[in-house]
Amino acid sequence: MTQVLDCRNGKVTTNEAVDQSPAMRIHPLHIWLASAAILLSAVLAHRLIPTKLMAPTSQTLDLERLVARQFGEWSFVPGLKLVDAAEPDSLARKLYSMELARGYKDASGHLVMLLVAYGPSQLDQLQLHRPEICYPAAGFRVKHVFRTQLSYRDDAPALKITRLTAYRGERVEPVSYWMRVGGVVASGIVDRQIIKLKYGLRGMIPDGVLVRVSTVGVAEDTAFRVQNKFIRDLLGALDSEGLKFFVGNPLSKDST
Repeated sequence: MTQVLDCRNGKVTTNEAVDQSPAMRIHPLHIWLASAAILLSAVLAHRLIPTKLMAPTSQTLDLERLVARQFGEWSFVPGLKLVDAAEPDSLARKLYSMELARGYKDASGHLVMLLVAYGPSQLDQLQLHRPEICYPAAGFRVKHVFRTQLSYRDDAPALKITRLTAYRGERVEPVSYWMRVGGVVASGIVDRQIIKLKYGLRGMIPDGVLVRVSTVGVAEDTAFRVQNKFIRDLLGALDSEGLKFFVGNPLSKDST
């Protein structure tokens, strides 16, 4: 409704017609296109949500069977207490559907502690509990964190490893660990996120495993040499399926 001033008699008259300039009109095609775009966005968002788990069934995964109690020069040592990857009833504990904690000793008396923690899902709310987090939670100070690579066989790329040293009182515990996400060993937090994104774009939820090797009672440089030998012997004793569980597929296209 508009009001118009008649200059001839000075009266204001009301025009019941509503202005509908071309700029104010919405073409039905535009409405249809907008609706289609909204619907397509909703469909794509739904399809991009990862839904397929990579995790094997619980019947096919047995860490006790997968990791031998004796291999190479290493023999199982019962009764050792390891720094746990997660406290009871914590969110991190809910992550680990399977966990293996063992001690091993070689012929020279070197003692090595092995922890393998497996989680069927690597969603953001359920991340693997890295030693940089769990050791301080157990009262340790963590220092000298660095990344390196370890050659463990001639026909495979070197294994990406993170190393650190944990201190609590007089206890000094050098630690080496790696994390497999899906079919790839991740070298850090950013690397892990990139790997997860690649799987997510294919609708897949990658599983994950944390492998931690540590020693006490020896100097840091000696400890890492002992750990290198233990890791090589451990991986060398695995069959093809076991090796895939520990290090994934080093030649995977998801590797970054």
